[in-house]
Amino acid sequence: MSSSLQQKFIHFLHTDLAISKAELNVALRRQDPQMGQLHIVLWQHGLITLNQLNIVFEWLEREATHPLEIQAA
Repeated sequence: MSSSLQQKFIHFLHTDLAISKAELNVALRRQDPQMGQLHIVLWQHGLITLNQLNIVFEWLEREATHPLEIQAA
């Protein structure tokens, strides 16, 4: 994931799913770049629900399909 997409993803997690910055920092520290993606680490540590994980997958799919699309605020 590019760093700009990663920042957009972190913003999405914080604003849309209400994941606290502290929780995100824990997941980022525990994330293994070779093995685990951030959303999986959040789920494994109980920081997001299965429903939220599905929302993340939908967001990632949408971003992969239309990465340059500017979304209205």
